[in-house]
Amino acid sequence: MRKVYYIYNPKTRTYDRIYPTMRQRVLSYLRRLFVGMGLGAGSFLLLLWVFGSPSEKDLRVENSRLLSQYQILSSRLDEAQSVMLRLQQRDDNLYRVMMQADPVPEELRSASYRRTNRYEELQDLASADLVINTTQQMDRLSREIYIQSKSFDEVVELCKKHDDMLASIPAIQPVSNKNLKQTASGYGTRIDPIYKTVKFHAGMDFSANVGTPVYATGNGKVVKAGWEGLYGNCIDIDHGFGYVTKYAHLSKIKVRAGQQVMRGEIIGEVGSTGKSTGPHLHYEVHVKGQIVNPVNYYFMDLSADDYDKMVEIAANHGKVFD
Repeated sequence: MRKVYYIYNPKTRTYDRIYPTMRQRVLSYLRRLFVGMGLGAGSFLLLLWVFGSPSEKDLRVENSRLLSQYQILSSRLDEAQSVMLRLQQRDDNLYRVMMQADPVPEELRSASYRRTNRYEELQDLASADLVINTTQQMDRLSREIYIQSKSFDEVVELCKKHDDMLASIPAIQPVSNKNLKQTASGYGTRIDPIYKTVKFHAGMDFSANVGTPVYATGNGKVVKAGWEGLYGNCIDIDHGFGYVTKYAHLSKIKVRAGQQVMRGEIIGEVGSTGKSTGPHLHYEVHVKGQIVNPVNYYFMDLSADDYDKMVEIAANHGKVFD
């Protein structure tokens, strides 16, 4: 029902009816409209703030689900990296030891990406720390898998060359010494027979008559055959795979530099050339540039009992000829 407005007239002492102008009516309608719209908008915003929109609810649920999935993924990545660590340890401490190969350098395994801004684009994401940490784990694991696959490729190639390596490793005595009576002196600190001072003896001495055959202890290539200072007539054989053997104080050399030899092949004869106090063979084994104890490289030539006896003899100071 339309409202009717009156105003009191003091002259006539009556109420006169008021008829608003069109402008007044429009302003009144607009005022009511804006007030209603304001109340409606305020109510709507209040409801959104209290209860949220359906799309916001869905978004919150989706974000919560994604966060849970990231946490599960991060946990699984930790498990995968634990498995990778065991593979790396087995590779370095078992497979590569069996193949006489150096372990993979730790700095290569743990190398990280050099790009400092690689994860910068992830900084603005919700739960950025979790997302970046998970991404870093994935990148690290991916690189470790790549390095490990290359390592296994190398081990496979070493396995293919295993027979060649076994034939090349120095594994017999350089002179016939089945009764071990030719063992004169072993590896270690000894008294120099000429200068009477303490010195390090870098190989083993085998006493034998001049002319006794000297054998190559493994397949390889002769890299030196001739006179070498205090060693006298000397032969060096490179067996590959990091192994080099030296045969010194020979009376005769029966091979030449560059010649390929086989294990058990006669390469020279025992003598007393160079710095020597009597007929003998001085024998050295070098592994990857390091001089090692030759007593550990007769495993194809000695029984277990003979090996123990050889170790005992070699450890004794005995007679040093050079």
